[in-house]
Amino acid sequence: MNKTELIEKIAAGAGLSKADAKKALDATVAAVKDALVAGDKIALVGFGTFSVAERPAREGINPATKEKITIAAKKVAKFKAGAELADALN
Repeated sequence: MNKTELIEKIAAGAGLSKADAKKALDATVAAVKDALVAGDKIALVGFGTFSVAERPAREGINPATKEKITIAAKKVAKFKAGAELADALN
């Protein structure tokens, strides 16, 4: 499902116009992004939890030259499915 299809589902499910559903989706995505950038955790009961994890620096190998390189530390977004979502999938 892409963003357009998701907007159509939201509009149909909530009885909104597609324009309003797009605004709601964009606002939700922006709020999640802002919270993660600030280091917060977002818990949606029954759906899942978004959080930020830190990956330490590590050593890797350039496959073209077989030369060892250092891969820098970075922060990554993480999602853990909630129990209701996990049960719905199985």
